[in-house]
Amino acid sequence: MADPINTRCDLMMFGALGDLAQRKLFPALYQLERAGLLHEGSRILAIARNKADAGEVRKILFDKLKEHVKKDEFDASLAEQFLQRVDYQFLDFTNPEGYSVLNDWRSTESSNLIVYMATPPSMYGIIARNLRSNGCCDRDTRVVVEKPIGHDLESSKVINDELGEVYNENQLFRIDHYLGKETVQNLIALRFANNLFASQWDQNHISHVEISVAESVGIEGRWGYFDKAGQVRDMVQNHLLQLLCLIAMDPPSDLSADSIRNEKVKVLKALRRITPDLMDTHVVRGQYTAGTSGGKPVPGYLEEEGAIKRSKTETFVALKAEIDNWRWSGVPFYIRTGKRLPEKLSQIIIHFKPAPHYIFDPDQKHLANNKLIIRLQPDEGMSLQILTKDQGLDKGMRLRQGPLELTFSETFETDRIPDAYERLLWEVMKGNQYLFVRRDEVEHAWQWVDQIMRNWDDSGQPPKRYAAGTWGPVASIAMITRDGRSWYEDA
Repeated sequence: MADPINTRCDLMMFGALGDLAQRKLFPALYQLERAGLLHEGSRILAIARNKADAGEVRKILFDKLKEHVKKDEFDASLAEQFLQRVDYQFLDFTNPEGYSVLNDWRSTESSNLIVYMATPPSMYGIIARNLRSNGCCDRDTRVVVEKPIGHDLESSKVINDELGEVYNENQLFRIDHYLGKETVQNLIALRFANNLFASQWDQNHISHVEISVAESVGIEGRWGYFDKAGQVRDMVQNHLLQLLCLIAMDPPSDLSADSIRNEKVKVLKALRRITPDLMDTHVVRGQYTAGTSGGKPVPGYLEEEGAIKRSKTETFVALKAEIDNWRWSGVPFYIRTGKRLPEKLSQIIIHFKPAPHYIFDPDQKHLANNKLIIRLQPDEGMSLQILTKDQGLDKGMRLRQGPLELTFSETFETDRIPDAYERLLWEVMKGNQYLFVRRDEVEHAWQWVDQIMRNWDDSGQPPKRYAAGTWGPVASIAMITRDGRSWYEDA
Protein backbone atom coordinates (compact mmCIF):
# COMPACT_ATOMS: atom_id res chain seq x y z
CA MET A 1 0.00 0.00 0.00
CA ALA A 2 1.24 3.48 -0.85
CA ASP A 3 1.62 6.07 1.87
CA PRO A 4 -1.25 8.53 2.33
CA ILE A 5 -0.89 12.09 1.15
CA ASN A 6 1.09 13.90 3.86
CA THR A 7 -0.71 17.20 3.32
CA ARG A 8 -4.43 17.79 3.29
CA CYS A 9 -6.27 18.57 0.07
CA ASP A 10 -9.46 20.56 -0.40
CA LEU A 11 -11.22 19.33 -3.54
CA MET A 12 -13.89 21.48 -5.20
CA MET A 13 -15.80 19.39 -7.74
CA PHE A 14 -17.91 21.33 -10.23
CA GLY A 15 -20.63 19.22 -11.83
CA ALA A 16 -20.62 16.88 -8.85
CA LEU A 17 -24.07 15.45 -9.55
CA GLY A 18 -23.35 14.69 -13.20
CA ASP A 19 -22.81 11.27 -14.73
CA LEU A 20 -18.99 11.42 -14.75
CA ALA A 21 -18.76 12.40 -11.09
CA GLN A 22 -21.25 9.81 -9.87
CA ARG A 23 -20.06 6.96 -12.08
CA LYS A 24 -16.29 7.50 -11.94
CA LEU A 25 -15.00 10.26 -9.67
CA PHE A 26 -16.71 9.56 -6.35
CA PRO A 27 -16.16 5.78 -6.67
CA ALA A 28 -12.48 6.51 -7.31
CA LEU A 29 -12.27 8.76 -4.26
CA TYR A 30 -14.04 6.09 -2.21
CA GLN A 31 -11.38 3.57 -3.28
CA LEU A 32 -8.63 5.97 -2.20
CA GLU A 33 -10.38 6.20 1.17
CA ARG A 34 -10.63 2.42 1.29
CA ALA A 35 -6.89 2.13 0.59
CA GLY A 36 -6.10 4.59 3.38
CA LEU A 37 -4.56 7.10 0.98
CA LEU A 38 -6.58 10.21 1.77
CA HIS A 39 -5.21 12.59 4.40
CA GLU A 40 -7.50 12.59 7.42
CA GLY A 41 -8.13 16.32 6.98
CA SER A 42 -8.93 16.24 3.25
CA ARG A 43 -12.41 17.46 2.33
CA ILE A 44 -14.61 17.57 -0.77
CA LEU A 45 -17.03 20.28 -1.79
CA ALA A 46 -19.59 18.96 -4.27
CA ILE A 47 -20.80 21.87 -6.41
CA ALA A 48 -23.80 21.65 -8.75
CA ARG A 49 -26.85 23.54 -9.97
CA ASN A 50 -29.29 21.33 -8.08
CA LYS A 51 -30.98 22.88 -5.07
CA ALA A 52 -30.35 20.42 -2.27
CA ASP A 53 -28.69 20.20 1.13
CA ALA A 54 -25.61 18.21 2.11
CA GLY A 55 -27.63 15.38 3.64
CA GLU A 56 -29.64 14.85 0.47
CA VAL A 57 -26.50 14.88 -1.68
CA ARG A 58 -24.72 12.39 0.58
CA LYS A 59 -27.73 10.07 0.25
CA ILE A 60 -27.58 10.36 -3.56
CA LEU A 61 -23.84 9.70 -3.56
CA PHE A 62 -24.20 6.74 -1.18
CA ASP A 63 -26.70 5.10 -3.55
CA LYS A 64 -24.42 5.76 -6.53
CA LEU A 65 -21.42 4.28 -4.73
CA LYS A 66 -23.45 1.19 -3.95
CA GLU A 67 -24.39 0.97 -7.63
CA HIS A 68 -20.97 1.56 -9.18
CA VAL A 69 -18.52 0.02 -6.69
CA LYS A 70 -18.06 -3.75 -6.94
CA LYS A 71 -20.11 -5.61 -4.34
CA ASP A 72 -17.10 -7.21 -2.68
CA GLU A 73 -15.42 -3.79 -2.39
CA PHE A 74 -18.39 -1.83 -1.08
CA ASP A 75 -18.54 -1.31 2.67
CA ALA A 76 -21.57 0.68 3.81
CA SER A 77 -19.94 1.95 6.99
CA LEU A 78 -16.79 2.98 5.10
CA ALA A 79 -18.94 4.74 2.48
CA GLU A 80 -20.69 6.66 5.24
CA GLN A 81 -17.33 7.57 6.74
CA PHE A 82 -16.02 8.74 3.36
CA LEU A 83 -19.12 10.83 2.66
CA GLN A 84 -18.61 12.75 5.89
CA ARG A 85 -15.81 14.47 3.99
CA VAL A 86 -18.37 15.77 1.47
CA ASP A 87 -20.14 19.12 1.76
CA TYR A 88 -22.50 20.51 -0.86
CA GLN A 89 -22.94 23.92 -2.46
CA PHE A 90 -25.67 24.93 -4.89
CA LEU A 91 -24.16 27.35 -7.44
CA ASP A 92 -25.08 28.95 -10.74
CA PHE A 93 -21.71 28.57 -12.49
CA THR A 94 -22.35 31.63 -14.68
CA ASN A 95 -23.06 34.01 -11.77
CA PRO A 96 -19.79 35.57 -10.51
CA GLU A 97 -21.38 36.86 -7.32
CA GLY A 98 -22.24 33.39 -6.08
CA TYR A 99 -18.63 32.21 -5.91
CA SER A 100 -17.83 34.12 -2.73
CA VAL A 101 -19.44 31.34 -0.69
CA LEU A 102 -16.66 29.00 -1.79
CA ASN A 103 -14.15 31.00 0.24
CA ASP A 104 -16.31 30.48 3.33
CA TRP A 105 -15.87 26.73 2.90
CA ARG A 106 -12.09 26.80 2.55
CA SER A 107 -10.25 25.84 5.68
CA THR A 108 -8.01 28.31 7.48
CA GLU A 109 -5.54 25.46 7.92
CA SER A 110 -2.88 24.99 5.25
CA SER A 111 -4.16 22.78 2.44
CA ASN A 112 -3.76 22.19 -1.27
CA LEU A 113 -6.73 23.29 -3.36
CA ILE A 114 -7.81 21.10 -6.27
CA VAL A 115 -10.53 22.31 -8.63
CA TYR A 116 -12.08 19.53 -10.71
CA MET A 117 -14.25 20.74 -13.62
CA ALA A 118 -16.50 17.76 -14.40
CA THR A 119 -18.51 20.03 -16.68
CA PRO A 120 -18.84 20.67 -20.42
CA PRO A 121 -15.64 22.33 -21.74
CA SER A 122 -17.65 25.44 -22.62
CA MET A 123 -17.83 26.13 -18.86
CA TYR A 124 -14.09 25.92 -18.16
CA GLY A 125 -13.30 29.54 -18.91
CA ILE A 126 -16.39 30.84 -17.11
CA ILE A 127 -15.59 28.88 -13.95
CA ALA A 128 -11.90 29.85 -14.08
CA ARG A 129 -12.62 33.57 -14.40
CA ASN A 130 -15.24 33.52 -11.66
CA LEU A 131 -12.91 31.70 -9.30
CA ARG A 132 -10.20 34.29 -9.97
CA SER A 133 -12.48 37.31 -9.57
CA ASN A 134 -13.57 36.06 -6.16
CA GLY A 135 -10.07 35.18 -4.98
CA CYS A 136 -10.94 31.47 -4.78
CA CYS A 137 -7.67 30.25 -6.27
CA ASP A 138 -3.98 31.10 -6.28
CA ARG A 139 -0.80 30.08 -8.09
CA ASP A 140 -0.70 26.77 -6.19
CA THR A 141 -4.24 25.69 -7.12
CA ARG A 142 -4.37 22.53 -9.24
CA VAL A 143 -7.07 22.47 -11.89
CA VAL A 144 -8.35 19.28 -13.51
CA VAL A 145 -10.23 19.45 -16.81
CA GLU A 146 -11.74 16.64 -18.88
CA LYS A 147 -11.57 15.98 -22.58
CA PRO A 148 -12.63 16.93 -25.14
CA ILE A 149 -10.59 20.12 -25.22
CA GLY A 150 -12.55 21.61 -28.10
CA HIS A 151 -13.85 20.02 -31.30
CA ASP A 152 -10.99 21.18 -33.52
CA LEU A 153 -7.70 23.05 -33.28
CA GLU A 154 -9.20 26.54 -33.16
CA SER A 155 -11.80 25.72 -30.49
CA SER A 156 -9.14 23.97 -28.39
CA LYS A 157 -7.03 27.13 -28.53
CA VAL A 158 -9.99 29.18 -27.31
CA ILE A 159 -10.55 26.87 -24.32
CA ASN A 160 -6.84 26.68 -23.49
CA ASP A 161 -6.49 30.45 -23.82
CA GLU A 162 -9.37 30.93 -21.37
CA LEU A 163 -7.74 28.57 -18.89
CA GLY A 164 -4.35 30.17 -19.53
CA GLU A 165 -5.67 33.60 -18.56
CA VAL A 166 -6.10 32.34 -15.01
CA TYR A 167 -3.73 29.40 -14.56
CA ASN A 168 -0.16 28.58 -15.49
CA GLU A 169 0.50 25.42 -17.50
CA ASN A 170 2.01 23.72 -14.45
CA GLN A 171 -1.33 24.13 -12.64
CA LEU A 172 -3.40 22.42 -15.35
CA PHE A 173 -4.10 18.69 -15.33
CA ARG A 174 -5.83 17.70 -18.60
CA ILE A 175 -7.21 14.22 -18.12
CA ASP A 176 -7.12 11.46 -20.68
CA HIS A 177 -8.30 8.54 -18.56
CA TYR A 178 -6.51 6.00 -20.77
CA LEU A 179 -3.22 7.30 -19.37
CA GLY A 180 -4.32 6.17 -15.92
CA LYS A 181 -4.67 2.51 -16.91
CA GLU A 182 -2.08 0.22 -15.37
CA THR A 183 -1.28 -1.42 -18.71
CA VAL A 184 -0.72 1.92 -20.42
CA GLN A 185 1.71 2.96 -17.70
CA ASN A 186 3.41 -0.40 -18.07
CA LEU A 187 4.26 0.52 -21.66
CA ILE A 188 6.93 2.82 -20.27
CA ALA A 189 8.32 0.12 -17.96
CA LEU A 190 8.13 -2.54 -20.67
CA ARG A 191 9.97 -0.45 -23.23
CA PHE A 192 12.62 1.27 -21.17
CA ALA A 193 13.30 -1.14 -18.28
CA ASN A 194 13.76 -4.23 -20.48
CA ASN A 195 16.62 -4.18 -22.97
CA LEU A 196 15.05 -7.22 -24.63
CA PHE A 197 12.44 -4.83 -26.04
CA ALA A 198 14.29 -1.51 -25.94
CA SER A 199 16.93 -2.82 -28.34
CA GLN A 200 14.29 -4.19 -30.75
CA TRP A 201 11.89 -1.25 -30.75
CA ASP A 202 12.41 0.27 -34.21
CA GLN A 203 11.92 -0.20 -37.95
CA ASN A 204 14.74 -2.77 -38.13
CA HIS A 205 12.80 -5.24 -35.98
CA ILE A 206 9.10 -4.28 -36.06
CA SER A 207 7.05 -4.70 -39.23
CA HIS A 208 3.82 -2.98 -38.12
CA VAL A 209 1.71 -2.06 -35.11
CA GLU A 210 -2.03 -2.42 -34.49
CA ILE A 211 -4.06 -0.39 -32.03
CA SER A 212 -7.68 -1.49 -31.60
CA VAL A 213 -10.27 -0.01 -29.25
CA ALA A 214 -13.61 -1.72 -29.82
CA GLU A 215 -16.92 -1.16 -28.08
CA SER A 216 -19.83 -3.58 -28.28
CA VAL A 217 -22.33 -0.93 -27.16
CA GLY A 218 -23.98 1.69 -29.32
CA ILE A 219 -24.76 5.29 -28.43
CA GLU A 220 -26.50 4.52 -25.11
CA GLY A 221 -28.82 7.52 -25.23
CA ARG A 222 -26.01 9.98 -26.04
CA TRP A 223 -26.89 10.47 -29.71
CA GLY A 224 -27.02 14.27 -29.50
CA TYR A 225 -23.52 14.49 -28.01
CA PHE A 226 -21.95 11.77 -30.11
CA ASP A 227 -23.30 13.01 -33.43
CA LYS A 228 -21.49 16.32 -32.92
CA ALA A 229 -18.24 14.52 -32.09
CA GLY A 230 -18.01 11.25 -33.98
CA GLN A 231 -15.52 8.48 -33.38
CA VAL A 232 -12.48 10.41 -34.60
CA ARG A 233 -12.96 13.35 -32.24
CA ASP A 234 -14.24 11.18 -29.39
CA MET A 235 -11.54 8.49 -29.49
CA VAL A 236 -8.74 9.02 -32.02
CA GLN A 237 -7.76 12.62 -31.20
CA ASN A 238 -7.10 11.78 -27.57
CA HIS A 239 -7.05 8.13 -26.47
CA LEU A 240 -5.62 6.43 -29.54
CA LEU A 241 -3.06 9.08 -30.39
CA GLN A 242 -1.86 9.01 -26.79
CA LEU A 243 -1.38 5.25 -27.06
CA LEU A 244 0.46 5.69 -30.34
CA CYS A 245 2.77 8.26 -28.74
CA LEU A 246 3.66 6.00 -25.82
CA ILE A 247 4.45 3.16 -28.23
CA ALA A 248 6.46 5.29 -30.66
CA MET A 249 8.24 7.88 -28.51
CA ASP A 250 12.00 7.88 -28.00
CA PRO A 251 13.37 7.21 -24.50
CA PRO A 252 12.84 10.23 -22.22
CA SER A 253 15.84 11.51 -20.28
CA ASP A 254 14.00 10.77 -17.03
CA LEU A 255 10.47 10.13 -15.75
CA SER A 256 9.59 13.77 -15.19
CA ALA A 257 6.38 15.07 -16.73
CA ASP A 258 8.02 17.32 -19.29
CA SER A 259 10.61 14.73 -20.35
CA ILE A 260 7.85 12.26 -21.21
CA ARG A 261 5.58 14.85 -22.80
CA ASN A 262 8.42 16.33 -24.89
CA GLU A 263 8.97 12.92 -26.48
CA LYS A 264 5.25 12.46 -27.16
CA VAL A 265 5.09 15.84 -28.91
CA LYS A 266 7.98 14.81 -31.19
CA VAL A 267 5.92 11.83 -32.35
CA LEU A 268 2.86 13.99 -33.05
CA LYS A 269 5.01 16.41 -35.05
CA ALA A 270 6.41 13.52 -37.09
CA LEU A 271 3.01 12.03 -37.98
CA ARG A 272 2.61 12.18 -41.74
CA ARG A 273 -0.39 14.29 -42.70
CA ILE A 274 -3.13 12.32 -44.43
CA THR A 275 -3.71 14.46 -47.50
CA PRO A 276 -6.73 14.05 -49.84
CA ASP A 277 -4.79 11.75 -52.20
CA LEU A 278 -4.17 9.29 -49.31
CA MET A 279 -7.74 9.06 -48.06
CA ASP A 280 -8.72 6.01 -50.13
CA THR A 281 -5.73 3.96 -48.93
CA HIS A 282 -5.22 5.29 -45.40
CA VAL A 283 -8.67 6.03 -43.98
CA VAL A 284 -11.96 4.13 -43.68
CA ARG A 285 -14.94 5.52 -41.87
CA GLY A 286 -18.11 3.62 -41.15
CA GLN A 287 -21.55 3.87 -39.61
CA TYR A 288 -23.35 0.88 -38.13
CA THR A 289 -26.66 -0.39 -39.40
CA ALA A 290 -29.11 -2.74 -37.66
CA GLY A 291 -27.66 -6.06 -36.59
CA THR A 292 -27.15 -8.20 -33.52
CA SER A 293 -25.19 -7.64 -30.34
CA GLY A 294 -24.89 -10.29 -27.65
CA GLY A 295 -27.35 -12.41 -29.59
CA LYS A 296 -30.04 -9.70 -29.54
CA PRO A 297 -31.22 -7.47 -32.39
CA VAL A 298 -30.10 -3.84 -32.13
CA PRO A 299 -31.00 -0.76 -34.21
CA GLY A 300 -28.70 1.03 -36.61
CA TYR A 301 -27.15 4.39 -35.80
CA LEU A 302 -29.75 6.27 -37.81
CA GLU A 303 -32.51 4.37 -36.01
CA GLU A 304 -31.35 5.23 -32.49
CA GLU A 305 -33.51 7.47 -30.32
CA GLY A 306 -33.15 11.11 -31.34
CA ALA A 307 -31.32 10.29 -34.58
CA ILE A 308 -31.18 12.65 -37.53
CA LYS A 309 -31.67 10.41 -40.56
CA ARG A 310 -29.24 12.27 -42.84
CA SER A 311 -26.31 12.18 -40.41
CA LYS A 312 -22.90 11.32 -41.87
CA THR A 313 -21.19 11.02 -38.48
CA GLU A 314 -18.81 8.07 -38.27
CA THR A 315 -19.22 5.39 -35.58
CA PHE A 316 -16.14 3.52 -36.85
CA VAL A 317 -12.79 4.59 -38.22
CA ALA A 318 -9.72 2.71 -39.39
CA LEU A 319 -6.49 4.58 -40.14
CA LYS A 320 -3.07 3.81 -41.47
CA ALA A 321 -0.74 6.22 -39.69
CA GLU A 322 2.92 6.69 -40.60
CA ILE A 323 5.67 8.40 -38.62
CA ASP A 324 8.38 10.18 -40.56
CA ASN A 325 11.43 9.71 -38.38
CA TRP A 326 14.46 7.42 -38.20
CA ARG A 327 12.96 5.01 -35.68
CA TRP A 328 9.70 4.32 -37.50
CA SER A 329 10.28 4.97 -41.20
CA GLY A 330 8.36 2.35 -43.18
CA VAL A 331 6.45 0.98 -40.17
CA PRO A 332 2.67 1.52 -40.49
CA PHE A 333 0.50 1.95 -37.41
CA TYR A 334 -2.96 0.54 -38.12
CA ILE A 335 -5.59 2.11 -35.86
CA ARG A 336 -9.24 1.17 -35.58
CA THR A 337 -12.02 2.02 -33.19
CA GLY A 338 -15.76 1.76 -33.35
CA LYS A 339 -19.10 1.14 -31.72
CA ARG A 340 -21.33 -1.92 -32.08
CA LEU A 341 -18.35 -4.18 -32.78
CA PRO A 342 -18.41 -7.86 -31.72
CA GLU A 343 -16.79 -7.32 -28.31
CA LYS A 344 -15.40 -4.75 -25.90
CA LEU A 345 -11.69 -4.82 -26.49
CA SER A 346 -8.67 -2.52 -26.19
CA GLN A 347 -5.34 -3.92 -27.28
CA ILE A 348 -2.04 -3.10 -28.93
CA ILE A 349 -0.26 -5.65 -31.12
CA ILE A 350 3.43 -5.22 -31.90
CA HIS A 351 4.32 -7.39 -34.92
CA PHE A 352 8.02 -8.23 -35.06
CA LYS A 353 9.78 -9.02 -38.30
CA PRO A 354 10.76 -12.65 -38.93
CA ALA A 355 14.35 -13.86 -38.76
CA PRO A 356 16.26 -13.02 -41.92
CA HIS A 357 16.81 -16.71 -42.76
CA TYR A 358 14.10 -19.33 -42.19
CA ILE A 359 15.19 -22.99 -41.86
CA PHE A 360 12.02 -24.75 -40.72
CA ASP A 361 9.05 -26.29 -42.56
CA PRO A 362 8.10 -23.91 -45.41
CA ASP A 363 4.40 -24.62 -44.74
CA GLN A 364 4.80 -22.99 -41.31
CA LYS A 365 6.59 -19.86 -42.41
CA HIS A 366 3.47 -17.81 -41.76
CA LEU A 367 3.97 -18.49 -38.02
CA ALA A 368 7.46 -17.01 -37.93
CA ASN A 369 6.52 -13.50 -36.78
CA ASN A 370 6.60 -12.93 -33.02
CA LYS A 371 3.83 -10.76 -31.62
CA LEU A 372 3.62 -8.78 -28.40
CA ILE A 373 -0.02 -8.38 -27.35
CA ILE A 374 -0.74 -5.66 -24.81
CA ARG A 375 -4.30 -5.87 -23.42
CA LEU A 376 -5.83 -2.77 -21.89
CA GLN A 377 -9.26 -4.37 -21.44
CA PRO A 378 -10.62 -6.81 -20.62
CA ASP A 379 -8.14 -8.83 -18.52
CA GLU A 380 -5.32 -6.30 -18.43
CA GLY A 381 -2.00 -7.90 -19.21
CA MET A 382 0.59 -8.79 -21.83
CA SER A 383 1.30 -11.82 -23.96
CA LEU A 384 4.39 -12.51 -26.08
CA GLN A 385 3.64 -14.99 -28.87
CA ILE A 386 6.71 -17.14 -29.49
CA LEU A 387 7.54 -20.29 -31.45
CA THR A 388 8.71 -23.52 -29.87
CA LYS A 389 9.14 -27.09 -31.09
CA ASP A 390 5.96 -29.11 -30.95
CA GLN A 391 6.20 -31.96 -28.44
CA GLY A 392 6.23 -35.64 -29.47
CA LEU A 393 8.47 -38.18 -31.16
CA ASP A 394 6.50 -37.96 -34.39
CA LYS A 395 6.59 -34.16 -34.65
CA GLY A 396 10.14 -33.72 -35.88
CA MET A 397 10.97 -30.00 -35.95
CA ARG A 398 7.38 -28.90 -36.38
CA LEU A 399 6.80 -25.50 -34.78
CA ARG A 400 4.11 -24.49 -32.37
CA GLN A 401 3.00 -20.98 -31.50
CA GLY A 402 2.24 -20.22 -27.86
CA PRO A 403 2.16 -17.34 -25.40
CA LEU A 404 4.38 -16.18 -22.58
CA GLU A 405 1.51 -14.76 -20.56
CA LEU A 406 1.28 -12.04 -17.93
CA THR A 407 -2.25 -11.43 -16.70
CA PHE A 408 -2.20 -8.74 -14.03
CA SER A 409 -5.17 -10.05 -12.05
CA GLU A 410 -3.56 -13.51 -11.77
CA THR A 411 0.06 -12.49 -11.35
CA PHE A 412 -0.60 -9.91 -8.64
CA GLU A 413 -3.17 -11.93 -6.71
CA THR A 414 -3.12 -9.81 -3.58
CA ASP A 415 -3.56 -6.49 -5.35
CA ARG A 416 -6.65 -5.23 -7.12
CA ILE A 417 -6.02 -3.30 -10.31
CA PRO A 418 -6.98 0.32 -9.59
CA ASP A 419 -9.34 2.13 -11.91
CA ALA A 420 -7.74 4.78 -14.12
CA TYR A 421 -9.45 7.61 -12.24
CA GLU A 422 -8.07 6.37 -8.91
CA ARG A 423 -4.55 6.67 -10.24
CA LEU A 424 -5.18 10.05 -11.86
CA LEU A 425 -6.80 11.61 -8.80
CA TRP A 426 -3.98 10.24 -6.64
CA GLU A 427 -1.37 11.85 -8.93
CA VAL A 428 -3.22 15.20 -8.88
CA MET A 429 -3.17 15.13 -5.09
CA LYS A 430 0.58 14.53 -5.21
CA GLY A 431 1.04 17.24 -7.83
CA ASN A 432 2.49 14.91 -10.49
CA GLN A 433 1.67 15.83 -14.10
CA TYR A 434 3.33 13.00 -16.04
CA LEU A 435 0.01 11.21 -16.72
CA PHE A 436 -1.69 14.37 -17.97
CA VAL A 437 -1.70 16.06 -21.36
CA ARG A 438 0.14 19.28 -22.08
CA ARG A 439 -1.35 22.01 -24.26
CA ASP A 440 0.99 21.47 -27.23
CA GLU A 441 0.09 17.77 -27.26
CA VAL A 442 -3.57 18.67 -27.60
CA GLU A 443 -2.90 21.12 -30.41
CA HIS A 444 -0.62 18.87 -32.47
CA ALA A 445 -3.14 16.03 -32.18
CA TRP A 446 -5.91 18.33 -33.40
CA GLN A 447 -3.80 19.49 -36.35
CA TRP A 448 -3.45 15.92 -37.57
CA VAL A 449 -7.12 15.05 -37.00
CA ASP A 450 -8.43 18.28 -38.51
CA GLN A 451 -6.80 17.42 -41.85
CA ILE A 452 -8.76 14.15 -41.98
CA MET A 453 -12.02 15.86 -41.05
CA ARG A 454 -11.52 18.53 -43.74
CA ASN A 455 -10.87 15.83 -46.33
CA TRP A 456 -14.17 14.15 -45.44
CA ASP A 457 -16.07 17.43 -45.59
CA ASP A 458 -14.55 18.29 -48.96
CA SER A 459 -15.31 14.87 -50.47
CA GLY A 460 -18.93 14.80 -49.30
CA GLN A 461 -18.81 11.00 -49.29
CA PRO A 462 -21.02 9.24 -46.72
CA PRO A 463 -19.54 6.71 -44.29
CA LYS A 464 -19.49 3.08 -45.37
CA ARG A 465 -22.08 0.85 -43.73
CA TYR A 466 -21.39 -2.10 -41.48
CA ALA A 467 -23.82 -4.32 -39.64
CA ALA A 468 -23.87 -4.05 -35.85
CA GLY A 469 -21.96 -6.97 -34.36
CA THR A 470 -19.29 -7.07 -37.11
CA TRP A 471 -15.74 -5.71 -37.22
CA GLY A 472 -16.58 -2.66 -39.29
CA PRO A 473 -16.78 -2.04 -43.04
CA VAL A 474 -15.17 -4.51 -45.41
CA ALA A 475 -13.02 -1.62 -46.61
CA SER A 476 -11.14 -1.64 -43.29
CA ILE A 477 -10.09 -5.23 -43.97
CA ALA A 478 -9.10 -4.29 -47.52
CA MET A 479 -6.98 -1.40 -46.22
CA ILE A 480 -4.68 -3.67 -44.25
CA THR A 481 -4.91 -6.59 -46.70
CA ARG A 482 -3.46 -4.42 -49.48
CA ASP A 483 -0.27 -4.33 -47.44
CA GLY A 484 -0.24 -8.13 -47.11
CA ARG A 485 -1.39 -8.07 -43.49
CA SER A 486 -4.55 -8.71 -41.47
CA TRP A 487 -6.16 -7.50 -38.26
CA TYR A 488 -5.30 -9.66 -35.27
CA GLU A 489 -8.50 -10.79 -33.56
CA ASP A 490 -7.42 -13.97 -31.82
CA ALA A 491 -6.98 -12.31 -28.41
